[in-house]
Amino acid sequence: MQNYKMWVGGQWVSAQSGETYGVVNPATEEEIARVPLGNKPDVDRAVEAARKAFPQWSGTAQVERSRIVNAIAGTIRGHLAELAALDTLDHGTPKRRAMASTTYAAESLEYAAQASRAVAGDAIPIGKGTAFFRRLEPVGVCGLIIPWNVPLRVMCIKLGAALAMGNTCVVKPPSIDSLVILRLGEMLEELDIPAGVINIVTGPGETVGEAIASHSGVDLISFTGSCEAGKAIMASASQTVKRLTLELGGKNPFVVLEDADVDAAVSKAVFCSYANTGMVCASPGRYYIHEKLYDEFAAKFIAGSEKIVVGDPTEESTDMGPVVSAQHRDKVEGYIKSGIEEGAKLLLGGKRPATPPLNRGYFVMPTVFGDVTQNMVIAREEIFGPVACMLRFSSEAEAVHLANDSMMGLCASVWTRSAARGLRLAEELEAGFVWINDHLITSVEQPWGGFKQSGFGNENAFAGLEEYTRLKGISIDLR
Repeated sequence: MQNYKMWVGGQWVSAQSGETYGVVNPATEEEIARVPLGNKPDVDRAVEAARKAFPQWSGTAQVERSRIVNAIAGTIRGHLAELAALDTLDHGTPKRRAMASTTYAAESLEYAAQASRAVAGDAIPIGKGTAFFRRLEPVGVCGLIIPWNVPLRVMCIKLGAALAMGNTCVVKPPSIDSLVILRLGEMLEELDIPAGVINIVTGPGETVGEAIASHSGVDLISFTGSCEAGKAIMASASQTVKRLTLELGGKNPFVVLEDADVDAAVSKAVFCSYANTGMVCASPGRYYIHEKLYDEFAAKFIAGSEKIVVGDPTEESTDMGPVVSAQHRDKVEGYIKSGIEEGAKLLLGGKRPATPPLNRGYFVMPTVFGDVTQNMVIAREEIFGPVACMLRFSSEAEAVHLANDSMMGLCASVWTRSAARGLRLAEELEAGFVWINDHLITSVEQPWGGFKQSGFGNENAFAGLEEYTRLKGISIDLR
């Protein structure tokens, strides 16, 4: 069993309290490592290091910052198998998906390194005798608070943009899924990154996360996680009126119109429902199926769900591993119980596996509910697990109304053979990202962000880079 430390000011340090906590493999329930139990004094130390490093780093030439961010990406690519295996061990991510997610992390850094060289201010002609310049500057110290579902991928999206644009960072890994970020930190020690530019502090969100969000020395918070945690961070950050980018929960509609290609829709729906054991903010939270296709779609979806291989995430053949923790398994099972009690029809799953080897570990089997109605809890709240909820609709107008009847607005998809019809619905849906005849597929070149209580701000693309800058206007009287 390995003991990890935090990375602060270019040194590996223990928590000032000396306390640690255990890390559990969700597939076996075995303790596999211990990490420092950080608290406010540790955050203070990390913020001080980041502030000290900021003047030098922000003044570093863009070409040099890009070189270093590219070097981080190269480190990940050089250790893909090791980092992916650690993700599998700590999170239960199936081997194939862990490799894909780790590769995406490297791609995010590479994009930030390259695209940041093209992000610049501009001159605006406002009148004769006056020159006006729009200047983009680094924000300062950025607090990056990372979720537990795809920690390395999300951290690299945030870290690459923040560093490339000239900021220094305090990273808070998820408390139950820290190992892959800490291991990457160990690898980065070999690069020529100035001390204090990257700092990693481990511990719970209620202490470390709150301390970062409320800290007067932190200029921006970038958070990915639940709506409830996002609201708490907003409240803490309001004490110092700092900048925020929030990517929060999703209860995403997957709308299948009566002219859709059912087989294509079902194939993608099955993949999306069980990818990362349903622990993806962009997963379909609600399947709206036209009443003419409902029975066919449901039957084919169940058949596809029954083919999902649930098992040891280290095996190449495994499609779906465990959920991340016992607490989260209980939460998902609570939603399943709620669906049954409220009258939804349980079409598949719903029970904890009882036979070896799945009787040990935090496994939830693929679960499908039919005849779900709009006011049921499972139709309103994000489950974040391998649970599909199917609802009927009879008209296009009804589908749009039902899809928009949510406090969240992260993403959505529309399935139809008519491109014009798909575009029309995409314009009407209240979501930050809409696919037509696809779902869940994104790239580093595409901006990502939600509407309503799914948050605000963007990640990826030029829009994501600009989130880590502040806009300054400079006007010169030439007369």
